Amino acid sequence: MGKNKGQASFTAYAVVIGFIFFIVMTLIIGTFYTINAGSRGVVFTFGEADMVAKTEGLHIKMPFVQSVTRLDIKTQKYEAELTAASKDLQDVKTKIAINYHIVPESVPEIVTTIGIDYAEKVIYPYEQETNKGITSLFTAEELITKREAVREKMKIDLAEKLRPRGIIVEEVSIIDFSFSPSFNQAIEQKVTAEQNALTAKNKLEQIKYEAQQRVAQATAEAEAIKIQAEAIQAQGGEDYVKLQAIQKWNGVMPIYVAGNTMPLITIPLG
Repeated sequence: MGKNKGQASFTAYAVVIGFIFFIVMTLIIGTFYTINAGSRGVVFTFGEADMVAKTEGLHIKMPFVQSVTRLDIKTQKYEAELTAASKDLQDVKTKIAINYHIVPESVPEIVTTIGIDYAEKVIYPYEQETNKGITSLFTAEELITKREAVREKMKIDLAEKLRPRGIIVEEVSIIDFSFSPSFNQAIEQKVTAEQNALTAKNKLEQIKYEAQQRVAQATAEAEAIKIQAEAIQAQGGEDYVKLQAIQKWNGVMPIYVAGNTMPLITIPLG
């Protein structure tokens, strides 16, 4: 009987010690917390936020009383597919990506007034608003041909809207524009027509160039004939014949062949 009581007491003692150890470890673990590099933390005490962001490193808090919410302040990327109408009332789907970061000092305000899902609550609506406003300034064709100007306007507009919310826009990229099938077909037909017109123009220029070359050649030949005619008139026909014979002579002397009656002279003419 006494032995059983001793075992029961030991078991109860072990349970108490284990419980105390658990509480102590929980308190120790719950007392310390870390903020990783590139992040900021917001400490809540009974639900009330400390509006001074906690920086990187090891910190202490009160277990069960305080909690910590962390937010990334490094450069991040957010993509969204948006819809709008162009200046000429064409439906346009635009895929936009922005690179941004959060102002470290604004982390407590963002966490308390917006939440950690601030991208969906703030960035996306502003992107949609900016996309509709900027897209309406350009025709569908201009959205393609003036893509860089469209992108720059979007960047400026988004930066102005998001900066007061503690979000800094670093860059904006237009990943893609897509239009209705009928508009795509019209653009394809226009490009084909322009290519055909360019080909025809180049061919016409080639014909003109060749014609000019032939005119220049004919003019040069006519001028040469004129000069020769003037030379004939000035020096007489005999001189002209001599001139032609000299021009055709290849520099080889006449060949003499001995015969029975009379010599035969062969004059090579080239």
